Amino acid sequence: MKMELKGLRKAIDSIDSRILKLLNERAEATLKIGKIKSRSNQSIYVPNRESEVYKKLAENNEGPLSNAAVQAIYREVMSSSLNLEKPLTIAYLGPEFTFTHLASMKKFGSLVDYSSCNTITSVFDEVEKGRADYGVVPIENSVEGAVNHTLDMFIDSELKICSEIYLEISHSLLSKESDRKKIKKVYSKDQVFGQCRLWLEEHMPNVALVEVSSTARAAEMASREKGAACIASELAAEKYHLKALNSSIEDSAHNVTRFLIIGRTEAKPTKKDKTSIMFSLKDRVGALHDILIPFKHNHINLTKIESRPSKVKAWKYYFFVDMEGHHLDKKVSKALSALKKNTTYLKILGSYPAADVI
Repeated sequence: MKMELKGLRKAIDSIDSRILKLLNERAEATLKIGKIKSRSNQSIYVPNRESEVYKKLAENNEGPLSNAAVQAIYREVMSSSLNLEKPLTIAYLGPEFTFTHLASMKKFGSLVDYSSCNTITSVFDEVEKGRADYGVVPIENSVEGAVNHTLDMFIDSELKICSEIYLEISHSLLSKESDRKKIKKVYSKDQVFGQCRLWLEEHMPNVALVEVSSTARAAEMASREKGAACIASELAAEKYHLKALNSSIEDSAHNVTRFLIIGRTEAKPTKKDKTSIMFSLKDRVGALHDILIPFKHNHINLTKIESRPSKVKAWKYYFFVDMEGHHLDKKVSKALSALKKNTTYLKILGSYPAADVI
């Protein structure tokens, strides 16, 4: 058995040597691509190329590694490639170890630079002013619905949506206390309390719920106070040395948040895309009905529609719509041209590779 184990380890060492050689060959090719992009002023991060790489890997994967495992490995490979071409800075709604930070790392890996922002407005501002290459912001949760602050930012911003990512959200009750009965106060975000409402009502009905700006801030405060707890990710527990008293306390077993990656350029078509637009309507009977007709006639599936007050004129609204397809696709372009005739304002927020829904 010892000889067999020794032989297998020797085989792994040999495989590792070949993998390392191939990784460095890939890195050399990446450096050459980076120089070409630099000469032609092209974006370093190319969402459609990222989508293409993951698709080919899934098609060629024969196991035993799962597609998810292969993608996780290649996320770091591509993160190192991005860093070789040009160090990237990713702005996100912070602080560290919030779910937006976790989504950012899931998208870009660990080898790019991350810049924590206190507000969604600050994320947009960092990218618009060139201090960050891309930004990551939440747009909607499967339980609590749309993130209105993000929607409102698109009204004035010229940034484009260039990618998206879904992150499964799991909340834990964290504290320095070992006994839940000693907890008199729980810190977290208002949306998180909403996602854990039933559990809190059943298990902690007389405990004060204190809203703070982020789950990471909640963990920090809970780490400093006796008799305090927070609801946050278990990664935050590691950072602030807290105990997980209860895990997965969210009311819905399917609690997923969708995040947008914003930048100054948009992605090229991949044949599996999504387009986001916003528009305002002419004030007349049947206006909303009429704007839906071009999508039906062109067989375009709308995946989301939200309305937001314009904040300029009472009872005037902006509508936000997500649809399947790229705005350069013939049928999408045709539908948008027809739509424009029935709107007072139309803006394409971006077309980008559609992420797999969790």
